[in-house]
Amino acid sequence: MTFTWPWFKPAKSQPASKILWLDLGDLGDLVNPSGPHEQWQDHGLGLLRTILHQNGIQTDLASTRAVTSWEQLARQIKGYDMLLMNVRSYTFPPAYKAAQIFKELNPAGLILAGGMHATVAPDEMLAIPEFDRICQGPGEGVIVDLVKDPLAYPRLVQGVGAKSMAEWPLIDRTLWPQPQGWRNKRRWHWKWPLEPACGWGPGPVATLITSRVCPWQCVFCNENSYIPNMGRKPVDQVIDELNFLDRQYGVGSVVIHDSMFFQNPTWLKEWIEKYPRKTKRWTYWAAGRADTVRQWPDLFEALIRETNWRTISIGFESGSDRMLRLLNKECTEEDNYFAIDLVNRIGDDLEAKGEQPPKFWSNIMLGIPGEQPEDAFKTMRMLKQMKRVFPSIAFYAPYPGSALGNQLIAEGKSLMSKENYHRFPDDEKVKGVNYQFYRELLAGKYDAEINEGVDAAAHGAELYQGALVKA
Repeated sequence: MTFTWPWFKPAKSQPASKILWLDLGDLGDLVNPSGPHEQWQDHGLGLLRTILHQNGIQTDLASTRAVTSWEQLARQIKGYDMLLMNVRSYTFPPAYKAAQIFKELNPAGLILAGGMHATVAPDEMLAIPEFDRICQGPGEGVIVDLVKDPLAYPRLVQGVGAKSMAEWPLIDRTLWPQPQGWRNKRRWHWKWPLEPACGWGPGPVATLITSRVCPWQCVFCNENSYIPNMGRKPVDQVIDELNFLDRQYGVGSVVIHDSMFFQNPTWLKEWIEKYPRKTKRWTYWAAGRADTVRQWPDLFEALIRETNWRTISIGFESGSDRMLRLLNKECTEEDNYFAIDLVNRIGDDLEAKGEQPPKFWSNIMLGIPGEQPEDAFKTMRMLKQMKRVFPSIAFYAPYPGSALGNQLIAEGKSLMSKENYHRFPDDEKVKGVNYQFYRELLAGKYDAEINEGVDAAAHGAELYQGALVKA
């Protein structure tokens, strides 16, 4: 006799499509997430699946984030002829594991992989026989033909991108993976296909991209080696998308995922003119740089006051001129403090008027090769000068494709591999870095030395162990 539990759903005997797109991330992030960021969505997946579906190529979807074991994933990927993946460096480990499982279950199946890691570390991808075709660079101009006839292409495919983001279709967000379980949905107030709030603004959150690729050349970043710059999405197109999402789902706040939102003054002035007038003026998160804030302070202040820019992400990285030069940041300590003082002042003024003050999402890097204790102390002093801040602290990670990362890899000093391409706080990433010092620093051991140089009006001593994030 066979018993069937009433809530058990048997696996599909035949998949709806013979092509599967696999969303990548840590196991269980959509089931039992530790925070909202683990549940945010891959715009590359959304864009490319939208393009495929609009061209008559249907794909099914699975996600490593929607299962809690590789055995669960195996049941979902069996029976497909093709597997597609968008591989970033920090999702390379699950991509590698999933590819092995797919080939075990579907020996004749083909795996097509693209994304940032495929572009910046093609040798690592080519060394894995399971990856049948590897696309370097943007995929929107090649994805349809590649999926239709992958064997017509060499193993390493050169991607083709759009000249401007204006050419992109509106992403069909229902092609993104869904959260798993009613407890997850209730806890995070997730109104899929919008995304859960994370403290930057009320949910549901509409995430979008208005510009692609940061034009600066910081040596820790591999973005410039990934995709050539392209035209920015027109302001009217961005506003139309937000209003559409609001009509469909009800937008609570906005996150603009651009690596550098605060660039191109002409575009920003049009944003200031139209965003408050043509939308509900939602609060939003967006990124800038300390040197451009100093270059265009009036424009920056107008964006905060007139468009409700309330979470300002700035990659300060370090409070030490020596380390900023090493990182080729093209910013100085003076630039950083100018931006901090300006946001503090604007925040005080708005708060006095009963309005919500802006906060920094402050990206801080520790464990940079060559960093001395005094450099790290200066960085923590800088952080403590911010009156309103979400600190985002990470140990430096030598990703391939970045100038410093490539150098450390070539010198044999990188501790990263296909098994640990991420920046968890308890992982050591570079040989010769005294990570015990940084753990003690974040635990407050050196606060006396740090606070000697901190303005008494700042918020003073604080433990920052909990601010270490993977990113």
